[in-house]
Amino acid sequence: MRNVLRSAGMLACTILVYYTLPLDAPEDPPEVVGAAAFVAGVAGLIWLTLHEVRRFAKHLGQTRARVSGLLAVLYIVVVFFALTYYLMERNDPDQFDGLSTRTDALYFAVVTLGTVGYGDVHAVGQAGRIAAMVQIVFDLVVIGALFAVASSQIAHRLSLARTQGEHGEAEPPGITREG
Repeated sequence: MRNVLRSAGMLACTILVYYTLPLDAPEDPPEVVGAAAFVAGVAGLIWLTLHEVRRFAKHLGQTRARVSGLLAVLYIVVVFFALTYYLMERNDPDQFDGLSTRTDALYFAVVTLGTVGYGDVHAVGQAGRIAAMVQIVFDLVVIGALFAVASSQIAHRLSLARTQGEHGEAEPPGITREG
């Protein structure tokens, strides 16, 4: 329960930062500055994701904490891309159709995460499409890592159950052996 509350708190704080972050920038910053900031942000997200995956691999028995860490990465990824979309649209209104507010940008980032693509908000400019593609790849990696964490925990518990069953010990709660 503590991990659920921690995750909900992390989500709430991430959303709070997203909506309150001051985004006043100098008029017409050079495109190279925006591109460099995006690349640096993606590099940071890659590092953060790899860090969480490595942390999990070192401590298989602490899956709940690892899932919480990967969920936190997912929250940060979504907010990063929502901010990217919002700033891109603010600086070049031809990048997206139907995106004009932070809520629109967050909505688009979440819909892209779910690969639903309702079509009401969509990228029309090349930079917007590139950013959306990068998010899709990132989302697949993070979601894949979440599935890997969950499946390795299941395998770990089944292995423990088999080992304990072979030694005549009681099986852990919620684990059954198939004959």
